[in-house]
Amino acid sequence: MTFPTATYRIQFRNGMTFDRAGSLVPYLKALGISHLYASPIFTAVSGSTHGYDVTDANEIDPALGGRAGFDRLTERLASAGMGLILDIVPNHMAASPENGWWRDVLAFGRHSAYAGHFDIDWREPLTLPQLGQQFEEALAAGELRLVLDETHGNFALAYFQTLLPLNPSSYGALANRLDDPVAMRMAEAAVTSGADFARALRNILFEGGDRAILRQKLEDVSSDHDFLRSLHEEQHWRLTHWKEAARHLSYRRFFEVTGLVGTRVEDPPVFEDLHRLVLELVRQGKVQGLRIDHVDGLAEPKAYLDRLRAAVGADIYIVVEKILGTGEVLPESWPVAGTTGYEFIAALSELFIDAGGLRILDDAYRGLAGETADPEEGRRLARQQMVERNFAGESGRLVAIAAGIFPHLDRAEIANALTALLIAFPVYRTYGDGGPLSWQDSAVLAATASQVMTELDDQRALDHVLKLLEGRIEGDAAHEFRIRFQQLSGPVMAKAMEDTLFYRYNRLLAANEVGCEPGKAPEGLVGFHRRMAERARLQPHGLSATATHDTKRGEDARARLYALSEGADVFAQAVARWREMNRPLLQDLPDGLAPEPNTEWMLYQALAGFWPEDFDSGQTEELCDRFADYAVKAVREAKLRTAWTNQDAAYEEAVTRYAVALVSPDNDAFLEDFERVLQPFIAAGYVNSLSQTLLKLTAPGIPDIYQGAEGFDFSLVDPDNRRPVDHERLAAWLVEAGPIAKLQAAALKQRIIGIGLQLRRRQPALFAKGDYLPLKVTGSRRDHLLAFARVQHGDFVIIAAPRLMFGWLDPGVLFAGPEFWEDTTIAVPSPLHGLKADLLTGKTIEPGGSISVSALLGSQPVGLISPI
Repeated sequence: MTFPTATYRIQFRNGMTFDRAGSLVPYLKALGISHLYASPIFTAVSGSTHGYDVTDANEIDPALGGRAGFDRLTERLASAGMGLILDIVPNHMAASPENGWWRDVLAFGRHSAYAGHFDIDWREPLTLPQLGQQFEEALAAGELRLVLDETHGNFALAYFQTLLPLNPSSYGALANRLDDPVAMRMAEAAVTSGADFARALRNILFEGGDRAILRQKLEDVSSDHDFLRSLHEEQHWRLTHWKEAARHLSYRRFFEVTGLVGTRVEDPPVFEDLHRLVLELVRQGKVQGLRIDHVDGLAEPKAYLDRLRAAVGADIYIVVEKILGTGEVLPESWPVAGTTGYEFIAALSELFIDAGGLRILDDAYRGLAGETADPEEGRRLARQQMVERNFAGESGRLVAIAAGIFPHLDRAEIANALTALLIAFPVYRTYGDGGPLSWQDSAVLAATASQVMTELDDQRALDHVLKLLEGRIEGDAAHEFRIRFQQLSGPVMAKAMEDTLFYRYNRLLAANEVGCEPGKAPEGLVGFHRRMAERARLQPHGLSATATHDTKRGEDARARLYALSEGADVFAQAVARWREMNRPLLQDLPDGLAPEPNTEWMLYQALAGFWPEDFDSGQTEELCDRFADYAVKAVREAKLRTAWTNQDAAYEEAVTRYAVALVSPDNDAFLEDFERVLQPFIAAGYVNSLSQTLLKLTAPGIPDIYQGAEGFDFSLVDPDNRRPVDHERLAAWLVEAGPIAKLQAAALKQRIIGIGLQLRRRQPALFAKGDYLPLKVTGSRRDHLLAFARVQHGDFVIIAAPRLMFGWLDPGVLFAGPEFWEDTTIAVPSPLHGLKADLLTGKTIEPGGSISVSALLGSQPVGLISPI
């Protein structure tokens, strides 16, 4: 297998087409990228901004340029000697009539040729949680009407713009009610045409009769609510209020998104149908790698990956989107190169967060955040909410399956045992579809069971549930229980942590990142070295990410916020002052002041993270819009005083007004103080950014550059991080000549990336197979420097990356100077003693057993040293 040396993530849509991406190939090649890493490219719901709501897995989206545009892109990549990695979505598709398979299921129910493609409980009609109110209320309000779907040639029940195809067996009743010859012929065809049903209807509809008259008759009949009610009862589906989805849904969804229906890709025919075009592109040599979205959502991840590997062959690079918990490793039996790299972000978080400063922040935060300042209790409450409310339907289904297997057990006791297990589960899921659990999964299950035993009055139900999860009970029901528990524990964890706790527990937002543990004490240098040694051993070819389309903020915003832990006392005192300055902006609502102190603390951090260094009043409108959108999303995700499913308009308006007022030109006293306080954090954040960039380029793993992040990326959470990128400006920077000392900070970051990636292309074996060797740093500033070497036979490279530089930098200078580093040195093992040079500046490093850090970093931010 040929591994990438570096990937570049492109978010298609939002102005990014195949031809636009193709125009970037020369720039990406010059930067040192080996593989373009594409977001989903298959046809998705109209207007999709991300492509994960696929409607046709076997068509390349015409909105992006279609197959012809895709072929032009791959030809440009091939001519440049570059490869393509596709992000594919095997776990779910769009639950939309735009999806032909789903539309067929709506029309024919369990008799559809695609009924088995989706994870649907056919013991009841298919629930469609699309109504904004109860069915009877929607009916009375005239929101439902009968129409001709002239695109597909069938009768449909319309809910605003959504056209739901009617069950063909109900055409007879409709035709009788309409008393229309075209409708009569359509009803007859519905009985006799079989597999050619759609074609027969279209022929009738477009070749005979007056469609205008038929449309008017349908409109007239739509006012007969009794008839519409009875017709609705004849369908294979039932329209329900969208709020009922959490409590009851007849199909597996992606997390809480009812617009995405789970697929049964574990069924070989479904696998073939979903992957037909992907496999064709691989076999044609147009695709060199695959990224598997949300692998934990699959019923049988290993079986899926084995089948995929067999289909694509041994040479295709495969990574999986998988979040690893503390101490968790990727199953050795999976035929993949690694993960998409969230654990690398977690390692950086522990390196750049100052443990002592974090304790200072903790004291200040606990003083104002109250009960939300306890991360463990917050985690427990968030998971409990997920199990008992947001995923009540999925939890209830598990209880029902277990009760059917163990009828002698009390259902309430089963529910208690399941809830306790899901709340305490330390990883996203275990694996195994019927065979024994791996030693790792067995250990996880045993530890979790031991923890929850003390919480249950009666352990009998827990003992029986554990037997199911361990695979000690056979049968279809036991197999279904095990799989569905595994598919539920991941969403419970993800929604509780990433989309709830990360917005409630706001001590340090930089630690609230996908893959991170925000309440965990950072391990610093020792922990980073340990993690990288493990990474070199376990997944040297996994992606090393610092930002993705799913991270909570841009990588450079996070790097700046790390510095808050270094200047914790400065920041805590400033927040106390700012809260007092802006107290008149608070609003007194019936349920208390808004925003409350915890949200204020969060907003000041978020603002610090994306504040432009060169802010001027001309940027106010854009800044206000982005900040307001973020504020609303943050408080809805927190689910404390408002939520996506239960919005409190007054509270949200109060929070939005506060956020916007903070950056208003009228708030000049605050803005002046905010900018003054922020300056040393901005400077330290720049150094953090450059250090983390160099580490990503040289540590074990394959560096993944998120679009635009080769310059500085201060984005907020999506959709802010999916805004169009100014690649023309980035390309212009790349051709700028001159020493690094004269480059602006963002261009310097890009220059470091270019130098690092070109080194990787020249010496791929060094980074793909080389050992990770921690280097000892001595002297008075040893805690401020991370040093290591990558070594492979006679080749090596030495990396020196500063950390914890808050307060040690002069304004506008990205290094501390020789006087700061004093006697600090890097010990160099004897095999690396020869003459060396820093690749960033050309500076010669004399042979010997040590490197003087004052000589190396006294006039530059980071060091990348290679033998001459």
